[in-house]
Amino acid sequence: MDAINQPLLDVRDLSVAFGSSIAVDRVSFSIKRGECVALVGESGSGKSVSALSILRLLPYPPASHPSGSIRFKGRDLLTASEREMREIRGNDISIIFQEPMTSLNPLHTIEAQIGEILSLHSGVRGARARARTLELLTQVGIPEPETRLQSYPHQLSGGQRQRVMIAMALANEPDLLIADEPTTALDVTVQAQILALLAEIRTRLGMSMLFITHDLGIVRRIADTVCVMNGGKIVEHGPVEQVFTAPKHPYTRDLLAAEPKPDPAPPRPDQPVVISADNLKVWFPIKRGLLRSTVGHIRAVDGVSIAVRKGETLGVVGESGSGKTTLGLALLRLISSDGPIVFLGSNIQGLRFKQMLPFRRDMQIVFQDPFGALSPRMSVGDIVAEGLSVHQPHLSAEEREARVIKALRDVGLSPEWRFRYPHEFSGGQRQRISIARAVVLEPNFVVLDEPTSALDMLFQAQMVDLLRELQRKRDLTYMFISHDLRVVASLASHLIVMKSGKVEEEGPASVLFKNPKSDYTRALFAAAFRLETAGNGAVAT
Repeated sequence: MDAINQPLLDVRDLSVAFGSSIAVDRVSFSIKRGECVALVGESGSGKSVSALSILRLLPYPPASHPSGSIRFKGRDLLTASEREMREIRGNDISIIFQEPMTSLNPLHTIEAQIGEILSLHSGVRGARARARTLELLTQVGIPEPETRLQSYPHQLSGGQRQRVMIAMALANEPDLLIADEPTTALDVTVQAQILALLAEIRTRLGMSMLFITHDLGIVRRIADTVCVMNGGKIVEHGPVEQVFTAPKHPYTRDLLAAEPKPDPAPPRPDQPVVISADNLKVWFPIKRGLLRSTVGHIRAVDGVSIAVRKGETLGVVGESGSGKTTLGLALLRLISSDGPIVFLGSNIQGLRFKQMLPFRRDMQIVFQDPFGALSPRMSVGDIVAEGLSVHQPHLSAEEREARVIKALRDVGLSPEWRFRYPHEFSGGQRQRISIARAVVLEPNFVVLDEPTSALDMLFQAQMVDLLRELQRKRDLTYMFISHDLRVVASLASHLIVMKSGKVEEEGPASVLFKNPKSDYTRALFAAAFRLETAGNGAVAT
């Protein structure tokens, strides 16, 4: 094959094993110059493992390749030296990881981390590196990028961290971009911006892309070719429109049919209020100068009042950085705030750690980033059982284990996996472990911070059904934070739309979805609608 017609990336009969377990079984696909190939499939199907193999980022051992080759520009990467791979990584091939908090260095500023990539691969330093960093942050939609240069990852929202990861991956304008769920943490408006940005860069640079996602709407928008993975194998592949309009494999048909059922919890005005807040504020000081004087505040939550009744689900939506997660953390007293918070009839604002302990069993949270929330040194069984040991110490070891097994089954995980550790699971599986840890205590109030964002479509629909079933069985009260408006519409009784720390609009979810009054709310809903209905190659703006 001549160089012009040769694929940029050619993967043939690739197998990946972890010890005696085969995670990827003789997978083959190729990517032409300027082409976007999407890998879709359920969590644990081998998508990310296949992508990490391209850059040789798997732990060797225990990972190995019993068969196959990975040729980039005609060269087999599996036989390349580590020095050659270091030159390729970040320069010729870049990757956007699924979980930005674990991929960014918590000890370095955003400017330092992007500047390091520019310095290592392009030799750009000083003022030129700073200018290029500002350009990249602006391109990926970071507001007021000059104020974020000296920020650390923990000072950014989940969506903002993901945008920084995208900026780092695009810094040296690679020939091939591997995007592993790059829009998972992004709200619909920014998601549209990022996809439009990636499409523009592909056109301008002729960049190729391997796009890994569970969102089929995104696949139709951005990809030319789709490979459907299940059980470590590619069960169907072809042009996107062909596969989507006439799927041949039963799994592909199931994947396309998966959708959360629109059956939200009804409003319950006669029920008691489980949690309420009045004029709640969370302001973070901005410190500058040698003496670190406070020169201003970031008003993450600015005068929010809410009340959630027993058995209801409060949906909280808004763009990344609008204060959704900060509001949830403040209600649970996990960060400092001003303003009364009443939980189960008691004012918990100002209570100290020991005073809060009796309330902790009845309030739980499922975090957005499951890998950062799970201890890497604890087995899954110990993680799920930890809350039982603290809040229900009277349970015997057998009773605790039985509760753990039931919680794992409830979230679709095998009880036999309780002896494994978090790093042995995919992102979606880790999120289900986090949900099991929360529901095992049978709490009254659960804050769900993007609990389905890391899940593929099949398990997303199953998880929504599970959350709804748990709510009805145990009369649970939810605060559901999400950028996925389809999921929010299927669960929420009441809806608040946040913008810049304030409530832009609120009301019964069924009314607000049909008749939004605010221009911002209409724009948010319109972006979500376009993302769901756009066809292959269309770009929502």
